[in-house]
Amino acid sequence: MTDLADLPALDLIDLYRDKSVSPVEVISAVLARVEALEPRLNATWALDAETALADARAAEARWARAEPQGPLDGVPVTIKELIATKGVGRHQGTAATDPRPEPADAPPAARLREAGAVLFCKTTVPDYGMLSSGLSSFHKLARNPWDLSKTPGGSSAGAGTAAAAGYGPLHLGTDIGGSIRLPAGWCGIYGLKPSNGRVPIDPPYIGRCAGPMTRTVADSALMMSVLCAPDWRDYMSLPPSQIDWMALDIDLRGLRIGLMLDAGAGAAPEPEVVAAVTAAAVLLEAQGAIVEPFAPFLTREMVDGLDLFWRTRSWNDISALPPERASRVLPFIDAWARAAKGADGLSVYRGFNQIQQMREAGAKAFQPFDFVLSPTAPMPAFDAELPAPTNDPARPFEHIGFTVPFNMTEQPAASINCGYTAQGLPIGLQIVGRRFDDLGVLRLSRAYERLRPAQRAWPTLS
Repeated sequence: MTDLADLPALDLIDLYRDKSVSPVEVISAVLARVEALEPRLNATWALDAETALADARAAEARWARAEPQGPLDGVPVTIKELIATKGVGRHQGTAATDPRPEPADAPPAARLREAGAVLFCKTTVPDYGMLSSGLSSFHKLARNPWDLSKTPGGSSAGAGTAAAAGYGPLHLGTDIGGSIRLPAGWCGIYGLKPSNGRVPIDPPYIGRCAGPMTRTVADSALMMSVLCAPDWRDYMSLPPSQIDWMALDIDLRGLRIGLMLDAGAGAAPEPEVVAAVTAAAVLLEAQGAIVEPFAPFLTREMVDGLDLFWRTRSWNDISALPPERASRVLPFIDAWARAAKGADGLSVYRGFNQIQQMREAGAKAFQPFDFVLSPTAPMPAFDAELPAPTNDPARPFEHIGFTVPFNMTEQPAASINCGYTAQGLPIGLQIVGRRFDDLGVLRLSRAYERLRPAQRAWPTLS
Protein backbone atom coordinates (compact mmCIF):
# COMPACT_ATOMS: atom_id res chain seq x y z
CA MET A 1 0.00 0.00 0.00
CA THR A 2 1.25 3.48 -0.87
CA ASP A 3 2.34 5.48 2.16
CA LEU A 4 -0.07 8.33 2.89
CA ALA A 5 2.81 10.81 2.63
CA ASP A 6 3.24 9.86 -1.04
CA LEU A 7 -0.35 10.23 -2.20
CA PRO A 8 -1.25 13.07 -4.60
CA ALA A 9 -3.47 15.83 -3.26
CA LEU A 10 -6.35 14.86 -5.56
CA ASP A 11 -6.30 11.33 -4.14
CA LEU A 12 -6.25 12.66 -0.60
CA ILE A 13 -9.31 14.82 -1.24
CA ASP A 14 -11.20 11.77 -2.53
CA LEU A 15 -10.18 9.79 0.54
CA TYR A 16 -11.21 12.59 2.86
CA ARG A 17 -14.55 12.86 1.12
CA ASP A 18 -15.42 9.18 1.57
CA LYS A 19 -13.95 9.23 5.10
CA SER A 20 -11.56 6.34 4.47
CA VAL A 21 -8.57 8.50 5.50
CA SER A 22 -8.40 11.52 7.77
CA PRO A 23 -6.22 14.66 7.52
CA VAL A 24 -4.77 13.75 10.93
CA GLU A 25 -3.53 10.42 9.60
CA VAL A 26 -1.99 12.14 6.58
CA ILE A 27 -0.14 14.90 8.43
CA SER A 28 1.06 12.30 10.95
CA ALA A 29 2.51 10.23 8.08
CA VAL A 30 4.14 13.32 6.58
CA LEU A 31 5.66 14.37 9.90
CA ALA A 32 7.01 10.85 10.39
CA ARG A 33 8.60 10.97 6.92
CA VAL A 34 10.18 14.34 7.69
CA GLU A 35 11.52 13.12 11.02
CA ALA A 36 13.08 10.07 9.37
CA LEU A 37 14.75 11.88 6.45
CA GLU A 38 15.50 15.42 7.57
CA PRO A 39 18.81 14.63 9.27
CA ARG A 40 20.12 13.84 5.78
CA LEU A 41 18.07 16.16 3.55
CA ASN A 42 17.77 19.49 5.42
CA ALA A 43 14.75 20.64 3.42
CA THR A 44 12.65 22.19 6.19
CA TRP A 45 12.75 25.11 8.58
CA ALA A 46 10.32 26.43 11.20
CA LEU A 47 8.40 23.15 11.28
CA ASP A 48 5.43 23.41 13.64
CA ALA A 49 4.05 19.93 14.25
CA GLU A 50 1.71 20.98 17.05
CA THR A 51 -0.08 23.60 14.98
CA ALA A 52 -0.15 21.28 11.96
CA LEU A 53 -1.87 18.56 13.95
CA ALA A 54 -4.38 21.06 15.35
CA ASP A 55 -5.14 22.32 11.83
CA ALA A 56 -5.51 18.74 10.61
CA ARG A 57 -7.95 17.95 13.42
CA ALA A 58 -10.02 21.00 12.46
CA ALA A 59 -10.03 19.83 8.84
CA GLU A 60 -11.02 16.33 9.95
CA ALA A 61 -14.03 17.77 11.78
CA ARG A 62 -15.07 19.78 8.72
CA TRP A 63 -14.86 16.71 6.47
CA ALA A 64 -16.90 14.74 9.04
CA ARG A 65 -19.63 17.38 8.61
CA ALA A 66 -19.17 17.30 4.82
CA GLU A 67 -18.29 21.01 5.02
CA PRO A 68 -14.73 21.33 3.69
CA GLN A 69 -13.26 24.82 3.98
CA GLY A 70 -11.91 24.78 0.43
CA PRO A 71 -10.43 22.62 -2.32
CA LEU A 72 -7.28 21.84 -0.31
CA ASP A 73 -8.84 21.22 3.09
CA GLY A 74 -6.52 19.05 5.18
CA VAL A 75 -3.82 18.67 2.50
CA PRO A 76 -0.22 19.22 3.75
CA VAL A 77 1.69 22.08 2.09
CA THR A 78 5.21 23.45 2.48
CA ILE A 79 6.02 27.11 1.85
CA LYS A 80 9.36 28.45 0.60
CA GLU A 81 11.14 30.48 3.27
CA LEU A 82 11.18 33.62 1.08
CA ILE A 83 7.36 33.75 1.17
CA ALA A 84 6.02 35.42 4.30
CA THR A 85 3.86 33.43 6.70
CA LYS A 86 2.27 35.06 9.71
CA GLY A 87 4.31 34.81 12.92
CA VAL A 88 7.48 33.47 11.25
CA GLY A 89 10.54 35.56 10.47
CA ARG A 90 11.96 35.63 6.93
CA HIS A 91 15.71 35.07 7.09
CA GLN A 92 15.96 35.02 3.27
CA GLY A 93 18.40 32.15 3.59
CA THR A 94 21.16 34.26 5.10
CA ALA A 95 22.66 34.65 8.56
CA ALA A 96 22.99 38.38 7.86
CA THR A 97 19.34 39.20 8.47
CA ASP A 98 17.68 39.90 11.81
CA PRO A 99 14.02 39.32 10.97
CA ARG A 100 10.94 39.93 13.05
CA PRO A 101 7.88 37.68 12.88
CA GLU A 102 5.85 38.52 9.79
CA PRO A 103 2.54 40.29 10.56
CA ALA A 104 0.59 38.51 7.80
CA ASP A 105 0.73 35.78 5.19
CA ALA A 106 1.96 36.83 1.76
CA PRO A 107 -0.72 36.36 -0.94
CA PRO A 108 0.22 32.79 -2.03
CA ALA A 109 0.42 31.53 1.55
CA ALA A 110 -2.85 33.29 2.40
CA ARG A 111 -4.66 31.64 -0.52
CA LEU A 112 -3.42 28.18 0.48
CA ARG A 113 -4.42 28.67 4.11
CA GLU A 114 -7.86 29.99 3.10
CA ALA A 115 -8.34 26.85 0.99
CA GLY A 116 -7.82 24.71 4.09
CA ALA A 117 -4.27 23.53 3.40
CA VAL A 118 -2.18 22.49 6.40
CA LEU A 119 0.93 24.70 6.28
CA PHE A 120 3.30 22.70 8.44
CA CYS A 121 6.76 24.12 7.62
CA LYS A 122 8.88 26.46 5.53
CA THR A 123 11.46 25.10 3.08
CA THR A 124 15.11 26.11 2.92
CA VAL A 125 16.74 28.52 0.47
CA PRO A 126 20.25 29.84 -0.28
CA ASP A 127 21.39 33.34 0.70
CA TYR A 128 18.89 35.91 -0.60
CA GLY A 129 17.53 33.26 -2.97
CA MET A 130 20.31 34.10 -5.44
CA LEU A 131 21.81 30.65 -5.98
CA SER A 132 20.65 27.59 -7.92
CA SER A 133 21.72 25.39 -5.00
CA GLY A 134 20.89 24.85 -1.34
CA LEU A 135 24.05 26.52 -0.02
CA SER A 136 23.14 28.93 2.77
CA SER A 137 24.87 30.79 5.58
CA PHE A 138 21.75 30.30 7.73
CA HIS A 139 20.13 26.98 6.79
CA LYS A 140 21.74 23.56 6.80
CA LEU A 141 22.79 22.35 3.35
CA ALA A 142 19.80 20.94 1.42
CA ARG A 143 20.55 17.75 -0.50
CA ASN A 144 19.00 15.87 -3.40
CA PRO A 145 17.08 12.67 -2.43
CA TRP A 146 18.19 10.96 -5.65
CA ASP A 147 21.86 11.34 -4.64
CA LEU A 148 22.82 12.95 -1.34
CA SER A 149 26.10 14.19 -2.80
CA LYS A 150 24.16 16.35 -5.29
CA THR A 151 22.27 19.62 -4.99
CA PRO A 152 18.49 19.76 -5.29
CA GLY A 153 18.93 23.04 -7.14
CA GLY A 154 17.62 26.40 -6.03
CA SER A 155 16.63 28.76 -4.96
CA SER A 156 13.54 26.64 -4.13
CA ALA A 157 16.00 24.08 -2.82
CA GLY A 158 14.11 22.67 0.15
CA ALA A 159 10.88 22.61 -1.84
CA GLY A 160 12.42 20.46 -4.57
CA THR A 161 13.89 18.11 -1.99
CA ALA A 162 10.62 17.93 -0.03
CA ALA A 163 8.56 17.08 -3.11
CA ALA A 164 10.92 14.34 -4.28
CA ALA A 165 11.22 12.90 -0.76
CA GLY A 166 7.46 12.79 -0.21
CA TYR A 167 6.98 15.45 2.44
CA GLY A 168 3.36 15.61 1.34
CA PRO A 169 2.04 16.41 -2.14
CA LEU A 170 2.08 20.23 -2.41
CA HIS A 171 4.99 22.66 -2.25
CA LEU A 172 5.15 26.37 -3.03
CA GLY A 173 8.24 27.92 -4.64
CA THR A 174 9.29 31.16 -6.29
CA ASP A 175 11.16 31.76 -9.54
CA ILE A 176 13.02 34.83 -10.84
CA GLY A 177 15.48 33.08 -13.16
CA GLY A 178 14.70 29.39 -12.84
CA SER A 179 14.24 28.88 -9.10
CA ILE A 180 11.16 26.65 -9.47
CA ARG A 181 12.11 24.91 -12.70
CA LEU A 182 15.77 24.12 -11.94
CA PRO A 183 15.11 22.23 -8.69
CA ALA A 184 12.08 20.62 -10.33
CA GLY A 185 14.30 19.36 -13.14
CA TRP A 186 17.11 18.18 -10.89
CA CYS A 187 14.73 16.52 -8.41
CA GLY A 188 12.54 14.82 -11.03
CA ILE A 189 9.31 16.59 -10.04
CA TYR A 190 6.92 18.97 -11.79
CA GLY A 191 7.27 22.72 -11.32
CA LEU A 192 5.32 25.55 -12.96
CA LYS A 193 6.48 29.15 -13.24
CA PRO A 194 3.24 30.91 -14.17
CA SER A 195 2.90 33.98 -16.36
CA ASN A 196 4.20 36.94 -14.42
CA GLY A 197 1.36 38.31 -12.31
CA ARG A 198 -0.84 35.23 -12.60
CA VAL A 199 -0.19 34.38 -8.94
CA PRO A 200 -0.20 37.54 -6.82
CA ILE A 201 2.92 37.87 -4.67
CA ASP A 202 4.28 40.35 -2.15
CA PRO A 203 6.69 41.93 -2.72
CA PRO A 204 6.32 41.85 -6.52
CA TYR A 205 9.45 42.32 -8.63
CA ILE A 206 10.51 42.09 -12.26
CA GLY A 207 10.48 38.45 -13.31
CA ARG A 208 9.47 37.14 -9.86
CA CYS A 209 6.72 34.51 -9.74
CA ALA A 210 5.31 32.07 -7.21
CA GLY A 211 4.15 28.67 -8.34
CA PRO A 212 3.52 25.01 -7.52
CA MET A 213 6.08 22.23 -7.15
CA THR A 214 4.48 18.78 -7.08
CA ARG A 215 4.95 15.20 -8.21
CA THR A 216 2.06 15.36 -10.71
CA VAL A 217 0.78 17.88 -13.20
CA ALA A 218 -2.78 17.59 -11.89
CA ASP A 219 -1.70 18.55 -8.37
CA SER A 220 -0.04 21.69 -9.75
CA ALA A 221 -3.24 22.52 -11.60
CA LEU A 222 -5.16 22.09 -8.36
CA MET A 223 -2.78 24.49 -6.60
CA MET A 224 -3.17 27.03 -9.40
CA SER A 225 -6.94 27.00 -8.93
CA VAL A 226 -6.28 28.43 -5.48
CA LEU A 227 -3.14 30.52 -5.96
CA CYS A 228 -4.38 32.78 -8.77
CA ALA A 229 -7.12 34.44 -6.70
CA PRO A 230 -6.64 38.25 -6.68
CA ASP A 231 -4.79 40.19 -3.99
CA TRP A 232 -4.47 43.98 -3.91
CA ARG A 233 -0.92 43.83 -2.51
CA ASP A 234 0.51 42.81 -5.88
CA TYR A 235 0.29 45.89 -8.07
CA MET A 236 1.81 43.87 -10.96
CA SER A 237 -0.80 41.11 -10.87
CA LEU A 238 -2.99 40.18 -13.83
CA PRO A 239 -6.74 40.82 -13.84
CA PRO A 240 -8.70 37.88 -12.40
CA SER A 241 -9.58 35.25 -15.01
CA GLN A 242 -12.10 32.45 -15.06
CA ILE A 243 -9.87 29.48 -15.89
CA ASP A 244 -10.92 25.84 -15.55
CA TRP A 245 -7.57 24.69 -14.21
CA MET A 246 -8.56 21.03 -14.09
CA ALA A 247 -9.54 20.85 -17.78
CA LEU A 248 -6.23 19.27 -18.78
CA ASP A 249 -7.05 17.46 -22.02
CA ILE A 250 -5.43 18.71 -25.23
CA ASP A 251 -5.37 17.65 -28.89
CA LEU A 252 -1.73 17.57 -29.98
CA ARG A 253 -2.52 17.41 -33.68
CA GLY A 254 -1.31 20.49 -35.50
CA LEU A 255 0.30 22.18 -32.52
CA ARG A 256 3.43 24.03 -33.60
CA ILE A 257 6.20 23.22 -31.14
CA GLY A 258 9.70 24.66 -31.26
CA LEU A 259 12.64 22.57 -30.08
CA MET A 260 15.44 24.68 -28.57
CA LEU A 261 18.63 22.75 -27.88
CA ASP A 262 20.92 25.80 -27.80
CA ALA A 263 20.20 28.54 -25.28
CA GLY A 264 22.34 31.06 -27.17
CA ALA A 265 24.55 31.81 -24.16
CA GLY A 266 25.91 29.93 -21.18
CA ALA A 267 26.79 26.27 -20.89
CA ALA A 268 25.97 23.91 -23.75
CA PRO A 269 23.63 21.04 -22.84
CA GLU A 270 25.29 17.72 -22.14
CA PRO A 271 24.65 14.80 -24.55
CA GLU A 272 22.41 12.86 -22.14
CA VAL A 273 20.26 15.97 -21.65
CA VAL A 274 19.95 16.57 -25.39
CA ALA A 275 19.01 12.94 -26.00
CA ALA A 276 16.27 12.94 -23.35
CA VAL A 277 14.73 16.23 -24.50
CA THR A 278 14.85 15.18 -28.15
CA ALA A 279 13.13 11.90 -27.28
CA ALA A 280 10.35 13.86 -25.57
CA ALA A 281 9.86 15.94 -28.71
CA VAL A 282 9.66 12.76 -30.81
CA LEU A 283 6.88 11.42 -28.58
CA LEU A 284 4.81 14.57 -29.07
CA GLU A 285 5.51 14.61 -32.80
CA ALA A 286 4.23 11.04 -33.06
CA GLN A 287 0.89 12.28 -31.71
CA GLY A 288 0.53 14.84 -34.51
CA ALA A 289 2.40 17.87 -33.17
CA ILE A 290 4.57 19.77 -35.64
CA VAL A 291 8.05 20.02 -34.12
CA GLU A 292 10.55 22.42 -35.67
CA PRO A 293 13.90 23.87 -34.55
CA PHE A 294 13.70 26.99 -32.39
CA ALA A 295 16.61 29.39 -32.77
CA PRO A 296 17.88 30.92 -29.51
CA PHE A 297 17.35 34.61 -28.84
CA LEU A 298 19.43 34.97 -25.69
CA THR A 299 22.84 36.62 -26.11
CA ARG A 300 25.96 36.90 -23.97
CA GLU A 301 25.28 40.62 -23.63
CA MET A 302 21.82 39.91 -22.21
CA VAL A 303 23.14 37.46 -19.60
CA ASP A 304 26.00 39.74 -18.56
CA GLY A 305 23.76 42.81 -18.40
CA LEU A 306 21.19 41.07 -16.22
CA ASP A 307 24.01 39.72 -14.06
CA LEU A 308 25.33 43.25 -13.46
CA PHE A 309 21.87 44.55 -12.60
CA TRP A 310 21.26 41.72 -10.13
CA ARG A 311 24.73 42.21 -8.61
CA THR A 312 24.01 45.89 -8.11
CA ARG A 313 20.67 45.16 -6.51
CA SER A 314 22.26 42.68 -4.09
CA TRP A 315 25.22 44.97 -3.34
CA ASN A 316 22.73 47.70 -2.47
CA ASP A 317 21.17 45.36 0.11
CA ILE A 318 24.44 44.03 1.54
CA SER A 319 26.20 47.39 1.73
CA ALA A 320 23.32 48.79 3.77
CA LEU A 321 23.88 46.21 6.53
CA PRO A 322 25.95 46.92 9.66
CA PRO A 323 29.47 45.54 9.05
CA GLU A 324 29.12 42.74 11.60
CA ARG A 325 25.97 41.43 9.91
CA ALA A 326 27.31 41.93 6.40
CA SER A 327 30.25 39.70 7.33
CA ARG A 328 27.83 36.78 7.77
CA VAL A 329 26.73 36.74 4.11
CA LEU A 330 27.81 33.64 2.22
CA PRO A 331 31.29 34.46 0.82
CA PHE A 332 30.29 33.49 -2.74
CA ILE A 333 27.33 35.88 -2.66
CA ASP A 334 29.43 38.63 -1.11
CA ALA A 335 32.12 38.27 -3.79
CA TRP A 336 29.51 38.20 -6.55
CA ALA A 337 27.66 41.28 -5.32
CA ARG A 338 30.80 43.22 -4.37
CA ALA A 339 31.95 43.14 -8.00
CA ALA A 340 29.23 45.73 -8.70
CA LYS A 341 30.65 48.19 -6.14
CA GLY A 342 32.35 50.40 -8.72
CA ALA A 343 29.75 50.07 -11.49
CA ASP A 344 28.69 53.39 -12.99
CA GLY A 345 25.07 54.35 -13.54
CA LEU A 346 25.21 54.05 -17.32
CA SER A 347 26.54 50.49 -17.13
CA VAL A 348 23.85 49.47 -14.65
CA TYR A 349 21.16 51.07 -16.83
CA ARG A 350 22.45 49.20 -19.85
CA GLY A 351 22.35 46.00 -17.84
CA PHE A 352 18.79 46.65 -16.75
CA ASN A 353 17.83 47.42 -20.34
CA GLN A 354 18.78 43.86 -21.32
CA ILE A 355 15.51 42.80 -19.72
CA GLN A 356 13.68 44.78 -22.39
CA GLN A 357 15.95 43.32 -25.04
CA MET A 358 15.00 39.81 -23.92
CA ARG A 359 11.31 40.69 -24.01
CA GLU A 360 11.50 42.06 -27.54
CA ALA A 361 13.69 39.26 -28.93
CA GLY A 362 11.67 36.57 -27.17
CA ALA A 363 8.32 37.83 -28.45
CA LYS A 364 9.62 37.86 -32.02
CA ALA A 365 11.23 34.42 -31.81
CA PHE A 366 8.14 32.79 -30.26
CA GLN A 367 5.64 34.23 -32.72
CA PRO A 368 5.43 31.16 -35.05
CA PHE A 369 4.99 28.67 -32.19
CA ASP A 370 2.36 27.54 -29.72
CA PHE A 371 4.94 26.03 -27.36
CA VAL A 372 8.69 25.58 -27.06
CA LEU A 373 10.56 22.61 -25.61
CA SER A 374 14.08 22.82 -24.21
CA PRO A 375 16.26 21.38 -21.51
CA THR A 376 15.47 22.87 -18.12
CA ALA A 377 19.19 22.95 -17.37
CA PRO A 378 22.21 22.08 -19.52
CA MET A 379 23.49 19.56 -16.99
CA PRO A 380 22.17 17.24 -14.28
CA ALA A 381 22.42 18.11 -10.60
CA PHE A 382 25.94 19.15 -9.55
CA ASP A 383 27.78 18.70 -6.25
CA ALA A 384 25.73 19.82 -3.25
CA GLU A 385 28.55 21.85 -1.69
CA LEU A 386 28.95 24.07 -4.76
CA PRO A 387 27.03 27.37 -5.08
CA ALA A 388 26.81 27.01 -8.87
CA PRO A 389 28.12 24.57 -11.50
CA THR A 390 31.02 26.90 -12.29
CA ASN A 391 31.86 27.64 -8.63
CA ASP A 392 32.95 31.04 -9.95
CA PRO A 393 31.30 34.30 -8.78
CA ALA A 394 32.48 35.96 -11.98
CA ARG A 395 30.41 33.47 -14.04
CA PRO A 396 27.53 32.39 -11.78
CA PHE A 397 24.70 32.04 -14.29
CA GLU A 398 26.03 29.77 -17.03
CA HIS A 399 23.32 27.21 -16.21
CA ILE A 400 20.19 29.44 -16.47
CA GLY A 401 20.30 30.19 -20.20
CA PHE A 402 17.20 28.10 -20.90
CA THR A 403 15.13 29.36 -17.96
CA VAL A 404 15.83 33.04 -17.27
CA PRO A 405 14.66 34.44 -20.64
CA PHE A 406 11.09 33.33 -19.93
CA ASN A 407 11.00 35.18 -16.64
CA MET A 408 11.76 38.35 -18.53
CA THR A 409 9.33 37.63 -21.40
CA GLU A 410 6.72 36.88 -18.69
CA GLN A 411 5.73 33.57 -20.30
CA PRO A 412 4.55 30.48 -18.42
CA ALA A 413 7.13 27.72 -18.30
CA ALA A 414 7.28 24.35 -16.56
CA SER A 415 9.78 21.60 -15.91
CA ILE A 416 8.80 17.93 -16.06
CA ASN A 417 11.02 14.88 -15.78
CA CYS A 418 11.91 13.36 -19.15
CA GLY A 419 14.57 10.79 -18.30
CA TYR A 420 17.59 9.89 -16.24
CA THR A 421 21.35 9.99 -16.65
CA ALA A 422 23.46 6.85 -16.56
CA GLN A 423 24.05 7.66 -12.87
CA GLY A 424 20.29 7.77 -12.23
CA LEU A 425 19.88 11.54 -11.92
CA PRO A 426 16.66 13.11 -13.28
CA ILE A 427 16.65 15.24 -16.45
CA GLY A 428 14.20 18.12 -16.78
CA LEU A 429 12.24 19.03 -19.91
CA GLN A 430 11.13 22.68 -20.03
CA ILE A 431 7.76 23.42 -21.65
CA VAL A 432 7.13 27.08 -22.46
CA GLY A 433 3.84 28.58 -23.59
CA ARG A 434 2.65 31.86 -24.99
CA ARG A 435 2.22 34.68 -22.50
CA PHE A 436 -0.91 34.10 -20.36
CA ASP A 437 -1.38 30.52 -21.66
CA ASP A 438 -0.68 28.91 -18.29
CA LEU A 439 -3.43 26.36 -18.82
CA GLY A 440 -1.91 25.41 -22.17
CA VAL A 441 1.42 24.66 -20.49
CA LEU A 442 -0.33 22.48 -17.93
CA ARG A 443 -2.23 20.69 -20.70
CA LEU A 444 0.86 19.95 -22.79
CA SER A 445 2.66 18.88 -19.61
CA ARG A 446 -0.17 16.49 -18.79
CA ALA A 447 -0.11 15.07 -22.31
CA TYR A 448 3.62 14.42 -22.06
CA GLU A 449 3.22 13.00 -18.55
CA ARG A 450 0.88 10.39 -20.03
CA LEU A 451 3.15 9.63 -23.00
CA ARG A 452 6.55 9.46 -21.33
CA PRO A 453 8.17 6.13 -20.39
CA ALA A 454 7.45 4.67 -16.97
CA GLN A 455 9.16 6.65 -14.22
CA ARG A 456 11.52 5.19 -11.67
CA ALA A 457 10.34 4.77 -8.09
CA TRP A 458 10.78 7.83 -5.90
CA PRO A 459 13.96 7.74 -3.79
CA THR A 460 13.49 6.36 -0.27
CA LEU A 461 17.03 6.78 1.15
CA SER A 462 16.67 3.32 2.70
